[in-house]
Amino acid sequence: MTLRRTLFGAALAFGLAALTPLTAEAASGQSASYGNLPNEGRYPEQTACAGHYIQPKMPGGATKKAVYQGRTVTLKYFSNSGCGSYARIENAPQGCAAHSNRLDGSKIVWVLETVDPGSTSANTKVLNNPDGRQSRAVLICDNQTLASTAWY
Repeated sequence: MTLRRTLFGAALAFGLAALTPLTAEAASGQSASYGNLPNEGRYPEQTACAGHYIQPKMPGGATKKAVYQGRTVTLKYFSNSGCGSYARIENAPQGCAAHSNRLDGSKIVWVLETVDPGSTSANTKVLNNPDGRQSRAVLICDNQTLASTAWY
């Protein structure tokens, strides 16, 4: 039996709520407008930039940590100027998700990935943020935003 949960997207910071079902099994989710740009819908290793994503120098850093269920969970933001960005979480329990957000005018486009059963990490698919688009990484566990990077 799977446990259905709802995640609030980082859009809450802008007064918007993005709800996504979350089950105990790994799952990806995305906003309706995600996937319209090159590389979106692909994992980083499936892009031409595989192996060339970096953690950029950004305000507050590209790595954040939060304690959840007695674990120190790490959130990482990776970027490549030609392909886009993605989020990764490490040492995360079930019920946590890596969440990537991209600003698109006044809307937030997002993609998320939950932790696989038996694993403690997850990567999102790529968000296209070249050409001046901004994105960030967010850690969400059981309906709670625990950490986020600055917009980059």
